[in-house]
Amino acid sequence: MQNLNVLIVEDHPIIANAYRLALESISQAKKYEFKIDVADSIDKAISIINSIDSGDQTLIFLDIKLEKSSDKKYLSGEDLGIEIRQVLPNAKIIVATTYNDNYRVNNILKSINPDGFFIKNDILPNELLSGIIEVIENPPYYSKTVQKLIRKHITSEIFLDKIDRQILFELSLGTKMKDLPNIIPMSMGGIERRKRQMKESFEIYDKEDKYLLEIARLKGFI
Repeated sequence: MQNLNVLIVEDHPIIANAYRLALESISQAKKYEFKIDVADSIDKAISIINSIDSGDQTLIFLDIKLEKSSDKKYLSGEDLGIEIRQVLPNAKIIVATTYNDNYRVNNILKSINPDGFFIKNDILPNELLSGIIEVIENPPYYSKTVQKLIRKHITSEIFLDKIDRQILFELSLGTKMKDLPNIIPMSMGGIERRKRQMKESFEIYDKEDKYLLEIARLKGFI
């Protein structure tokens, strides 16, 4: 009997329960023993993650579209995934998200490098079961939409790191540019350069900031 810690980070109870039922089915068929915790917020997830020994066998289901942490250190599940990679390097991460934009998918692949990647609309019971087993035994496993993006080379070279996403987040709240150096550890020139590079990446160039925020929202970055 192989023992694994499991953390389900998901704010939709129906989806979290679907994962739990799938794990119960796998436990019966494959002789795995799962210790399951569920977190419906980033704050709760961090508390549980800090209690896990870095050497333990751990499987983490990670939703990307989560509310920011109370301290604003983690703006989404993507930031949480990056943190998990640092503090639990042996953990296997299954990302599940509704985002299917090629920019967003590519960013997640590069930043988290998940062992499993599901687009939620792809998930059927049998695929969920086989995907979880493959992540445990022979990762990676990507659902059909993710595979299609990779196979057709649609994924973009655009990559927004945490500072880029923090700039977008603050601008989306209405924070003035002159105040950003007090929040983000960069000079005004560095922030302006980052913003200009993001506009160039999204091919909006000399457009106003509102257009940058619109396309960032559309592609799931804020």
